[in-house]
Amino acid sequence: MQEKKDSAQRSVLLIYTGGTIGMIENPETGALESFKFDHLLKHVPELKRFNYNIAAYQFTPPIDSSDMGPSDWAKLVKIISDNYEHFEGFVILHGTDTMSYTASALSFMLENLSKPVILTGSQLPIGMLRTDGKENLITAIEIAAAANPDGTPIVSEVCILFENELMRGNRTTKINAENFNAFRSYNFPLLAHAGIHIKYETHLLRKPDTARPMIPHYLLDANVLIFTLFPGIRPETVSAIFNAPGLRAVVMKTFGSGNAPQKEWLIRLITEATRKGIIVVNITQCLAGAVEMERYKTGQQLLSAGVIGGYDSTPESAITKLMFLLAHDLPVDEIRKRMNSNIAGEITKNS
Repeated sequence: MQEKKDSAQRSVLLIYTGGTIGMIENPETGALESFKFDHLLKHVPELKRFNYNIAAYQFTPPIDSSDMGPSDWAKLVKIISDNYEHFEGFVILHGTDTMSYTASALSFMLENLSKPVILTGSQLPIGMLRTDGKENLITAIEIAAAANPDGTPIVSEVCILFENELMRGNRTTKINAENFNAFRSYNFPLLAHAGIHIKYETHLLRKPDTARPMIPHYLLDANVLIFTLFPGIRPETVSAIFNAPGLRAVVMKTFGSGNAPQKEWLIRLITEATRKGIIVVNITQCLAGAVEMERYKTGQQLLSAGVIGGYDSTPESAITKLMFLLAHDLPVDEIRKRMNSNIAGEITKNS
């Protein structure tokens, strides 16, 4: 770990996992390759102008975000937990492809988080002239160090900062592979916008229970899967899904407000699965909006089959929340109850 020390300054730990922001073009092959974190700092000399202590931790070797998974999320939790008392905030540099999955998982694994954990990255390598990485990195660090007049952090949750927008991590989805505005939070407003000044929506920010410590969790159960209903889906396909070895939970992406085809075989297979203890969570295929299974007959049949409504959860949040809850050996009824509960700002409940 590289660090600068000054007890009077606020301290930020920069965790470099990999991704496009830390890549450089090979002049011979034209391929993008990882390079050392020292080179990242070289391309952002503005970091030296911050009046913060900035320490750096680097994954060795760096990980392409397509390869990120539960063990890497646990490693991030361990790094944050081990350094929690020494830093006011944390910035994670991460590839964009699975950033929303990582942000969602960390929001559940860092229970009662009272400090900012800001994920960011870029669409272009930071060494390129038109990179978006430099501004994303600088703004993420500024937010991670931002404090109220009493010294408490302004942000106390897991967020994604991209293209001047601060979003709750477990509300985000990657929506663009080409443009700089790569992420969107469809069902929850922005937490802050960085213009000339950074304007925080303080009424939307989560408020930690300062009387309780942050509790790190490391276990996840990946015996889950996600599938999308579509016109013409075959019984054999759905049967294979629900009979996958070791399967404990399914996120089912349905039509509109939570609707499914009125097929006898489909409801029978779902009912058989839920009776075996497999948890089935219903989320909408739509980018915005929520599941309301009571609204139409095509949704009511799923309720009767034992399906849980996922409200306005993103796929990334629903799947990582299931991984988190399943790993704690809770009874099935308790997991179903907690999937219907808002535990980290991941869903909107009207009641």
